Amino acid sequence: MDKQTEEAENSAEQVSPENTNVPTQTSPATTTESDKTDINFSPGLAAFLASSNLSIGFTSYQTGRLYLIGHGQDGKLALHEAVYPQAMGVTGDADRIYLGTLTQIVRMENVLAPGQRANEVHDKVYVPRNMQTTGNIDVHELGIRDNGRIVFVNTLYSCLCEPSMTHSFKPIWKPEFISKLAAEDRCHLNGLAMVDGRPKYVTAVCRSDVVDGWRDRRQDGGIIIDIDSNEIMAEGLSMPHSPRVHDGKLWVLNSGSGELGWIDPANKAFMPVVFFPGFLRGLAFHNDHAFVTLSKPRHGRFEGLELDEKLKEKDADAWCGIQIVSLSSGDVANWLRFDGTITELFDICVLPGVRNPITLGPQSVEIRDFLTIEDPQW
Repeated sequence: MDKQTEEAENSAEQVSPENTNVPTQTSPATTTESDKTDINFSPGLAAFLASSNLSIGFTSYQTGRLYLIGHGQDGKLALHEAVYPQAMGVTGDADRIYLGTLTQIVRMENVLAPGQRANEVHDKVYVPRNMQTTGNIDVHELGIRDNGRIVFVNTLYSCLCEPSMTHSFKPIWKPEFISKLAAEDRCHLNGLAMVDGRPKYVTAVCRSDVVDGWRDRRQDGGIIIDIDSNEIMAEGLSMPHSPRVHDGKLWVLNSGSGELGWIDPANKAFMPVVFFPGFLRGLAFHNDHAFVTLSKPRHGRFEGLELDEKLKEKDADAWCGIQIVSLSSGDVANWLRFDGTITELFDICVLPGVRNPITLGPQSVEIRDFLTIEDPQW
């Protein structure tokens, strides 16, 4: 573990907020030299989070982790991780985090009152309070409607869904070119943009209507679809992910070329803004900054794309980590990088007003004796 990582706070600490009985957190299992991971980050990252009054949550389905990054009172970066099998789409705010996993959608609630601290340092403790079982349907991104209902991308069945009270899922929309619901991952539907509390745009790798057909269209088959009208907002993209609407523009990650850009509605063209040295999934915004997760291209499935040539041109290796970019300048303001066994990340969310959060994994030893009591009404 490198010097900067040692300066970051880890998850092995006593958590004991007022009126809350929380046992000692256990640290991750001891790793061997062969599966060691080094974490490096820009010197200004902690100060940036502090001045922006926010924390970051991001996921790695490869390692099954939800990561939370904040800043401690001592000015150092605070990094916490918890085990959630195949952690995928994540969204949240100061009070609640939603997470898609291998077989469930998890709702985590912050149990601390305003001004309350856990261990005198953590201002948020997110605890899993509801776990909606979907089965292994390859949940990707998710969103929250203005009425509080969850919406999620069901990639295996090529549709958009809500949770069902009795079944694995309730389909609410599918692309017009998908002829039937089948567990075949036909077009690799993956990204979801919410606008005014409603699902508005989705991304797919292609228009394929056959089993696993998207793998033959990775180079230039990508599309963005308007859910309301079924209009194709852009096409010819390379494995697009994470559509988002920010400051009146529809942004998207053109993952196969390693670019963040926006869609020009006049000609439905992708307008690249920033190149990143990695395969991109996960996009969030806060004011003038974009937060992007980078992964190393997976051997076999995500090779042979334009990204490979661009990395060669720039004499660069692919990253696994986070880069925070100024939209006004296009420059990288801050970053965090994994080197070692962690090679792929997925989604990212910004938690405004959160300084130093922590969460308990659903299968952790700690959660067994973690008890909080709502104020009685008598």
